Amino acid sequence: RVAMAAQMTDAHRRFLQVLMSHGIMEGSEARKLHRRCCEIHKAYYAHDKLDDFVSAINGHLQPLFMQVRKGMSECDGRVHYALVNLAETEITKMASDYMENELELFRKTMDLIILSESGFASSTDILNLADQLKTKKMKKKEAEQVLKVFVEDKWLSERSGEYTLHTRCIIEMEQYILSNYQDAARKCNICHSLAVQSQVCESCGIGMHLPCVRKYFRAQTERRCPQCNDLWSADIP
Repeated sequence: RVAMAAQMTDAHRRFLQVLMSHGIMEGSEARKLHRRCCEIHKAYYAHDKLDDFVSAINGHLQPLFMQVRKGMSECDGRVHYALVNLAETEITKMASDYMENELELFRKTMDLIILSESGFASSTDILNLADQLKTKKMKKKEAEQVLKVFVEDKWLSERSGEYTLHTRCIIEMEQYILSNYQDAARKCNICHSLAVQSQVCESCGIGMHLPCVRKYFRAQTERRCPQCNDLWSADIP
């Protein structure tokens, strides 16, 4: 017999509504929200029970092919929670929000980011693709606007002219990326989730997220690869 999903209360519903309006929330925000929702609706609250609270929500989202997922920011290693649609690949979901040539620009940007060593693509390289689009060419000005929208909509993040995938995008698209970029996409050797911004061992080729690199080598006396034991040549971030 399948266990019944835990009861969905007004506290759960409020949490879900707020998360839906944000799309993604940093862990400390989600913890504050958990507490507030329980206080407002006089529901049972324990500070270390956020994941149980979320899995009760997920039990009820399952028939709707939705899920609240937990992921990590590749910049600082902080936990985030995002609402993910499991019914359709995210690229098809994006198709209802963007024009065909905008989607093509996004796909090409994603190629650049994932095939790069660092997990970043420069705005120059992205804008150079704008007039090579098969669907409909874009002027540089237009392309700059579209990139801005992708950042606002949390598909991309930008730091001094360099673009990478937003944490929300990675949480949503992890499966899509792993299956569509089998040769290039790598999982982090430490936390085993998709690593876009990562350092790679020059000897054996494994990758690690920058926050995972920091954490791992903090506990080691020598900087050696956890896989092949060769010296780790990259600078620790």
